Amino acid sequence: MSKKSVILSLLLVLILTFSIVLTACDKSTNQKVRLMEVTHSLFYTPQYVALTQGFFEEEGLDVELITGGGADKVMTAMLSGEADIGFMGAEASVYVYNEGRDNYAINFAQLTQRDGSFLVGREKDDNFTFDKLKGKTILGGRKGGMPEMTLEYVLKSKGLVLNEDVVVRTDVQFDALAGAFISGEGDYVTLFEPVATTLEKEGQGYVVASIGVEGGYIPYTCYSTTKEYMEENPEIIQKFTNALYKGMVWVQNHSVEEIAEAVKPHFPDTEDDVLVALIDRYRMQDSWKPDLIITEEGMDHLMHIMELAGELDKRADYDKIVTTEFAEQAMKGQ
Repeated sequence: MSKKSVILSLLLVLILTFSIVLTACDKSTNQKVRLMEVTHSLFYTPQYVALTQGFFEEEGLDVELITGGGADKVMTAMLSGEADIGFMGAEASVYVYNEGRDNYAINFAQLTQRDGSFLVGREKDDNFTFDKLKGKTILGGRKGGMPEMTLEYVLKSKGLVLNEDVVVRTDVQFDALAGAFISGEGDYVTLFEPVATTLEKEGQGYVVASIGVEGGYIPYTCYSTTKEYMEENPEIIQKFTNALYKGMVWVQNHSVEEIAEAVKPHFPDTEDDVLVALIDRYRMQDSWKPDLIITEEGMDHLMHIMELAGELDKRADYDKIVTTEFAEQAMKGQ
């Protein structure tokens, strides 16, 4: 082969390689997925890591992240076709299944395994005990939502009688809790991070207890889609789960400082030291489900909490509202 032919061959290889790289980086060639999250919180750190580290793009997906402001809103959007995948408490899928819908919601991956909220009071209290809630009012969020039901579960486990020892208000929407508390409503409020710590830094509230630690292991926030979408797009659900699992593994293998840097684009207004502290807090209390698999035992515990809250008369069939095949396959692929 002549020298000219060798040079031409090398140029063709370089051009082809460059074209492949451009194609991989071009989001326009990826499949669009509309993901709606229940709220925007550091509690969901592995999800944001998967987004910022390009794991969804690696799987050929272009994910549009939308914040719903409550599980009821996320489920409504998903059932109406405004969202492809919903990220919310698994209780929402139980409600929908029990309505008798043909196109019900199926959970396919679990991100968090504890409640992510913290009990915030008006005064700093390093020696807080739950008996101090007697005679007090707590802003607990939407009735029938997982944060409010887990709060009730914890209060009852501490021997407190609702509406006698303590009042839990359910008339304030989830995304309005902090504002209502700041305006003077309630003695305590349950908030996610970074909102709880923001109130602390402003001197408007103080974290006194972790509802997640007190509530135990629960399939708290899961990814679901409709039965119809899953049947029509199994490859998208698999790619989505693969990317999530990569994010989960990345979080397990990196320092809190590295994780904070990775999620910073999603929390630009939160100071770096606060990001580090809050991510460390969630990791230390074992908030994230390493394998993404939703167990039957976990769903039983969740539905038990729903029953105690008076929100569930009939349990949903685990095999109908949960599938573990995508999470299991994601682990095999790593």
